[in-house]
Amino acid sequence: MLHRYRSWVLGIGMSCCVVCPAPAGIVLIEHADGYTLNRKQQLVQFDAMAFDEQGKVRAVGHARALRKQFPAASHIDLQGKTVLPGLIDAHGHIMGLGISALQLALRSTEDLPQAQRVIADYAARFPQKQWILGGEWNQANWKLERFPSAQDIDAVVRDRPVWLSRVDGHAAWANSKAMQLAGISRETPDPAGGKIERDTYGNPTGIFIDSAMELIDRVLPVATEAENLQALDTALQIIRQAGLTSVHDAGVSAPADHLFREYAKTGRLTVRVYGMIAGVGEFFDSVVVDGPFNGDADRYTLRAVKLFADGALGSRGAALLAPYSDAPQVSGLLFKSQQEMNAMVRKAAEQHYQVNVHAIGDAGNRQILNAFAVLPASLRTELRHRIEHAQVVSLEDIPRFRTLGIIPSMQPTHATSDMNMAESRVGSQRIRGAYAWRRFLQQGSRIACGSDFPVESPNPFWGMYAAVTRQDMQGQPRNGWYPGQAMTMKEAFRCFTLDAAYAAHQENILGSLETGKWADFIVIDRNIFRIPAQQIFQTQVLETWVAGQRVYRAGASTAASVDVSGIR
Repeated sequence: MLHRYRSWVLGIGMSCCVVCPAPAGIVLIEHADGYTLNRKQQLVQFDAMAFDEQGKVRAVGHARALRKQFPAASHIDLQGKTVLPGLIDAHGHIMGLGISALQLALRSTEDLPQAQRVIADYAARFPQKQWILGGEWNQANWKLERFPSAQDIDAVVRDRPVWLSRVDGHAAWANSKAMQLAGISRETPDPAGGKIERDTYGNPTGIFIDSAMELIDRVLPVATEAENLQALDTALQIIRQAGLTSVHDAGVSAPADHLFREYAKTGRLTVRVYGMIAGVGEFFDSVVVDGPFNGDADRYTLRAVKLFADGALGSRGAALLAPYSDAPQVSGLLFKSQQEMNAMVRKAAEQHYQVNVHAIGDAGNRQILNAFAVLPASLRTELRHRIEHAQVVSLEDIPRFRTLGIIPSMQPTHATSDMNMAESRVGSQRIRGAYAWRRFLQQGSRIACGSDFPVESPNPFWGMYAAVTRQDMQGQPRNGWYPGQAMTMKEAFRCFTLDAAYAAHQENILGSLETGKWADFIVIDRNIFRIPAQQIFQTQVLETWVAGQRVYRAGASTAASVDVSGIR
């Protein structure tokens, strides 16, 4: 969903990140309460696993048999702790996560006056900042029956430009100074695919939706190399603490691509990155010369493209087939014509890149399904194209995902974050095709789950909790929001593991703990298959391992180093 990268912050202590070599020879972890899926998607329990110094799984099973099979192995006693395959976030924004963690955040504010106090305090604490950047505001949480305005910021910060993204990243809020620097006036036209909110006299109010945000973005100071490095290091720390060992990055820019390649080559990329090139413009044209990229040890892969069909539901930018139920004069925005979208999809597919398209509204989803439908079958079925979010889909279009072989890439926490406004936006009939995970699963679609961080928390256990309960963390609504669309625990686990791996063409190397796959796994503090569903979000990650290297350990001063004290 994220169109601009702004704040979601995980409160953590930063630590040095130095990945140490894996222990030599075979390592056998034992006394584990382990769970994985097999190739038949059956849930398998184990108490021991062996992996080699290349970081590949050699065997999974029971300690007695594995001790005989590997008599010279080093041993790690997990003392009954739960082990899972490393979890995969199928839709996140890595650089955005790091940038957001270092900026102003309004997510926790309960009303506009509190947000104003936070903005004023941030400005006072950072007088050297030329621009005050950040976001995560949500007028629905403020019970504000309107968008905030430039004057609301001007009341507390007038001398410096302020530019704050909405929580979904598809709208942003400027003060008068920011609009002045960008040359915005009542004569400034709405750009294609965007909208400038205006008052009754036609004057810009300070809210810019979707592509209109570029009018302000273009005058922002360019991030320095040091700032980009700090953002990436911050993001990697957050990600490994969350228990994620792989992320599908939904919109890789040229600078991010450079950093990912460099970090992968030097051993600093502590999460596997499956990259989606941001668009089919100049950057795409420059990289397709060499074809899809897969770096050493599968740390960084670039073989997909990210496109956008429409905006977001909260800002009413998502494109609907009929007007919004709570705003009959508005139907949202399609960013491209059908012909233009068809051409973009085909351009990427003809270069053998998977095409993953953001689509929130039913009109956006239909446009993308139509674009995929006109591709030659050879450019569709083998590439496993995806619709990112697939959030509000016409009931008649849901079966087309299956017949066209399109993967719905969905984010469970979007449902629980949006349930305070989604039905008012689309009404009681269209909501039946919204966040409709059960409908997709019943027809045989494989859902790839993610979070869309930093729009939502990158914590995958929050995602599993939302998938299973369809409740917020206060247990509301009591029986879940449209509980008939909930997943089982096994289904939620699968969509963050094997099915997410499948959505990246990586099911033969990731997504489960099986012989020959990478030894990417996590150790957690409870058995998610046995606890009450209401406790899933409380799960804590104790250790994160990537390719047989421990990259995170709770409480360790150097989170990425391998502590050999547990090996004998």
